[in-house]
Amino acid sequence: MSVLTRDEAQTRAQLLDVHHYTIELDLTGDDETFHSRTAIRFTVRDGQDTTDTFVEVKPAELRSATLDGHPLDPQTLDGNRLPLKNLTPGTHELRADATMRYSRTGEGMHRFTDPADGETYVYTQMFLDDVQRVFAAFDQPDLKAAFTLTVKAPAHWTVLANGITEHTGDGTWKATTTPRISTYLVAVAAGPWHSVHTEHRSLPFGIHCRRSLAPHLDADADEILDVTRACFDRYHEKFDEPYPFDSYDQAFVPEFNAGAMENPGLVTFRDEFVYRSAVTDTERQTRAMVIAHEMAHMWFGDLVTLRWWDDIWLNESFAEYMGYQTTAEATRFNGPWTEFGVARKAWGYDADQRPTTHPVAPENVEDTASALLNFDGISYAKGASALRQLVTWLGEKDFLAGINTHFTRHKFANATLADFIDSLATATDRDVHAWADAWLRTTGVDTLTPTLTPTTDGTCTLTVTHTGHRPHRIAVGLYDRDLGDEGGLILRERLDLDIPQTEPRPIGKRPALLLLNDGDLTYTKIRFDPDSSTTITAHLSGLPDPLTRAVVWNALRDAVRDGELAPTAYLDTARTHLPHETDIALVQGVLAFATTHIADRYLTPGQRPAALATLTDLCRALLRHTEDGDHPGLRLTAVRHYIDVAAQPDTISAWLSEGTVPGGPELDPELRWRVLGRLAVLGAIDDDVIDAELVQDPSAAGQEGAARCRAALPDPEAKRRAWDAMFTGDDLSNYLFTATAQGFWQPEQADLVRAYVPRYYTDAVAVAARRGPAIADAAGRWAFPAHAVDPDTLRLGEQCLRDADPVPALRRKLADQLDDLARALRVRQA
Repeated sequence: MSVLTRDEAQTRAQLLDVHHYTIELDLTGDDETFHSRTAIRFTVRDGQDTTDTFVEVKPAELRSATLDGHPLDPQTLDGNRLPLKNLTPGTHELRADATMRYSRTGEGMHRFTDPADGETYVYTQMFLDDVQRVFAAFDQPDLKAAFTLTVKAPAHWTVLANGITEHTGDGTWKATTTPRISTYLVAVAAGPWHSVHTEHRSLPFGIHCRRSLAPHLDADADEILDVTRACFDRYHEKFDEPYPFDSYDQAFVPEFNAGAMENPGLVTFRDEFVYRSAVTDTERQTRAMVIAHEMAHMWFGDLVTLRWWDDIWLNESFAEYMGYQTTAEATRFNGPWTEFGVARKAWGYDADQRPTTHPVAPENVEDTASALLNFDGISYAKGASALRQLVTWLGEKDFLAGINTHFTRHKFANATLADFIDSLATATDRDVHAWADAWLRTTGVDTLTPTLTPTTDGTCTLTVTHTGHRPHRIAVGLYDRDLGDEGGLILRERLDLDIPQTEPRPIGKRPALLLLNDGDLTYTKIRFDPDSSTTITAHLSGLPDPLTRAVVWNALRDAVRDGELAPTAYLDTARTHLPHETDIALVQGVLAFATTHIADRYLTPGQRPAALATLTDLCRALLRHTEDGDHPGLRLTAVRHYIDVAAQPDTISAWLSEGTVPGGPELDPELRWRVLGRLAVLGAIDDDVIDAELVQDPSAAGQEGAARCRAALPDPEAKRRAWDAMFTGDDLSNYLFTATAQGFWQPEQADLVRAYVPRYYTDAVAVAARRGPAIADAAGRWAFPAHAVDPDTLRLGEQCLRDADPVPALRRKLADQLDDLARALRVRQA
């Protein structure tokens, strides 16, 4: 499939105005294809006698096409481009009639049959350039149009779309015509949905899921809708422009590649957000944040849309920032910025230190394939951090005034970074253009290091060494020992400080701990002075604010990754302080880094058993501290991680047999598959046990759990079958591919799978080219042999990048994985 270049898009946008699409989809055919008919009304601008352009469509068969009633030859379709020749100025109508293929990879029109009850569901995921898999379109974001959609579906199905849908009889559904939106935002979701409807501010709201998940959606419907209403109301307090569409549906759909997608009026979410097993309050908070994030897109991205994909940050960074901030302001959840600090922000820091880094607002996005690579920790986490710093520097009042000007100027149209900065500049005297150049056009992570200098009167001054180039406005926390609590620290004062400094800052007597970026208001690494390092080792858990503790844990994480703190020292700190932690996000974030990075990669195979023993001991301590039942989320987190690091099967086998952890929780489906996955790695179960569990839980999640377990068995034949399923056959859906990949590589089985490491580079390149970007991403993210931290793996990977010409999505993932592998080797040698 040809990718669209920026130059081609600019040329076409100068040539055309697109007015209206009429789309008819027939979903009543076979399991492989559906029927798509499109009529596009557009105008060629004045200025030249005749011109040529093209429309995108990627059919199984292009049955016919006409331009102004004159037939076009379907054989002229070149890949995904149908040429339109000799267009004259004025209004035209293009009609296309095509048979389209359903997807099994979450791209285009995805089709899924629920193994729990045999019901089938379809939904669209058009982003970034997959609308052409569903209907013919001028597929670029700045050719907005109105869309009228009609769908014929099986009689017992319900059809959802961007606007309110009406069943007109005979299985046919018609959606109200949309306002002007971009092609990638058109959405359809059809099937025998279970739905919960309500109304808010005179608008219909709905939430929808597969029928097999109905009891679980019903159990959480009040919470989901309460969050939705609260965020909706908060955005109407912040934004002058009202919600711009006629309804607000949220559909939880199966095998969804992203977390969610901001289709106007029909947001699609991965249906793991419909919880069928116990979850922590932090996971519920994450769901609330995603709801808030996607709703923010109704303004940032849908009402005002980027002109070209180099400004994707105008969508994602804003929605990310608004999602966390609005969750904190409008819902019962009070810890979203702590979760952001300890987990999400690390995604940005890691991405920004790899060779593949790019500015938040890059200038060199030449085509759609390049654009797809920029949906990463920089566009989301770093961009949101930059905006949080902007609000700190600018003030929220001026920030909101600027974005409201932006909405008014560009509603139902497109905008660029320059447009946005110009809108901000109307609300402030500050030099926002210089701020944008420093923060949005540059790469890399700054580092701030404090130096405390004693003065003659017994006090100190603070000088901050700044490695980097961005200005920062930070808070500096001064903490003293709490004389009434042996392990406690108390905040003496929080100072505001602008970086770079103009002169040393007096701070009074030397504190026990001086913490730069207290409150996590900027995006930077921080270091500690020697006395503060000593205090952290002994008193980290005594810090009163979880967000402050998140800043410290992040700094320790950075120090490990940079080779400045021994991985074992991080484990010792975790073992000392995590049993006293009460914030679930912090416990989860620290344990995840300690397990997947330190135990599995940064320590040698010979050191790993001791690390697992430390983590097992830590989890056991957390279980003891939560025996009173007052902290079920902490206890669930400890149980999960105890399972993941178990080096012997006895304890978790007993839990499985008894159906419960002593003192709780009972083993629900998620925990049962988690235990079985670990027992499979340890060789304590076989296929018969997996098959028996699948009989008890034949759901889609059960199928994924079984695939993960089978791939994890320490048996040569099991490994061969799993490998062939991933790389030889093309039958696995995106989710089953991922589940199989997650089970395949295990550090305990390094000798068993050693021969597959060189095979990976050949077979991953082939499957990525054959199956497209979604599987390419999964092959690079989940099927990579991350456990194989050795120079040979690095050499083979570098050779693959140099000689094998992997598709862009896989190339990017491999480059990132290999940089992480090289970092792990450096950490081992530090």
